[in-house]
Amino acid sequence: MSAPDGGCALVTGGSRGIGAAIADKLRADGFTVATLSRNGSGSDVQADVADPEQVVRAFEEVRERFGPVVVLVNNAGVREDGLAIRMSADDWERVVDVNLNGAFHCTRRALDDMLKARWGRVINISSVVAERGNPGQANYAAAKAGLLGFTRTLAREMGRKGITVNAVTPGVIETDMTADVADGLKQAVPAGRVGRPEEVAAAVAFLVSEDAAYVNGATLAVDGGLGA
Repeated sequence: MSAPDGGCALVTGGSRGIGAAIADKLRADGFTVATLSRNGSGSDVQADVADPEQVVRAFEEVRERFGPVVVLVNNAGVREDGLAIRMSADDWERVVDVNLNGAFHCTRRALDDMLKARWGRVINISSVVAERGNPGQANYAAAKAGLLGFTRTLAREMGRKGITVNAVTPGVIETDMTADVADGLKQAVPAGRVGRPEEVAAAVAFLVSEDAAYVNGATLAVDGGLGA
């Protein structure tokens, strides 16, 4: 079964970096795409995904302007790095709230539309640090690892409903968010280079496509071998 007519793809954190590349790729593949970001700059809808009430309002706006959400890419993310022993509760909670809780809030709303359509795709953008760890990123690694468990559980819950749920784990990708990543981590990439947002977008586009209809609960690494 192909995506139902009249449905849209929603990309959170879609105004720049990986999110913008994903939005561009899905548009090129023929999807109606809505983007969401916290500050609203360069995106279609403004909302903080960590706030469930804002998410409810955002989905109402998306449905009115773009149609029901049948593809959801949970890409919104923040970093607040620091050694765990010195990390503040606020820094821990903010990262978990956006990266993990935000994906839950958005997915819960999107599943309403997908269940009605009996077709859907949820793609959670996790990270290589979910599986290998990285000093100074206890909050980020915990949130991104939580996304993988969330992905696998939802895949089992929704598999008979025509809905697939998968994750992508980018490595060091050339974006504003990784501009301050230590050179040592970049040099550790077996591919010998950092990745491009468009390479992550290509992986997402595959998981959304009918070619991936039997791919469910999977984690697709786009990390140049960093997590191998």
